[in-house]
Amino acid sequence: MEQKTDSEWRATLTPQQYNVLRGHGTEPPGSSALNVEKRDGTFACAGCGHPLFSADTKFESGTGWPSFFKPLEGSVETTTDRSFGMTRVEVHCKNCGGHLGHLFPDGPQPTGMRYCMNGVALAFEPEPAAISRERKTP
Repeated sequence: MEQKTDSEWRATLTPQQYNVLRGHGTEPPGSSALNVEKRDGTFACAGCGHPLFSADTKFESGTGWPSFFKPLEGSVETTTDRSFGMTRVEVHCKNCGGHLGHLFPDGPQPTGMRYCMNGVALAFEPEPAAISRERKTP
């Protein structure tokens, strides 16, 4: 697991990224451009660049946060979150431990799961073909 000091994280991340990834915060719904990202590619941890989700597992959940039905193999870990008087499943980057969002059992098939992620905790890497298609679009 990637280890950095708190000072190193603060120097590396924006204040919003730090609040979510290191402080377990939540961005406002609908605030991330990644919520409407539809190109082929990979969503990675904004803290360490570790690949997390393939774009082909992303779906529109109507929640205001980027949602996925399955992470890449071995990319995330979960813990029990009992904050705010409720019990939820918290999702973390397996590489750096950064807080990404929460997991809910109300997603589409084939998994039935919804990985509801904070867009500020993610970075998007489009596939090379998606980049060239975007450049050709008038």
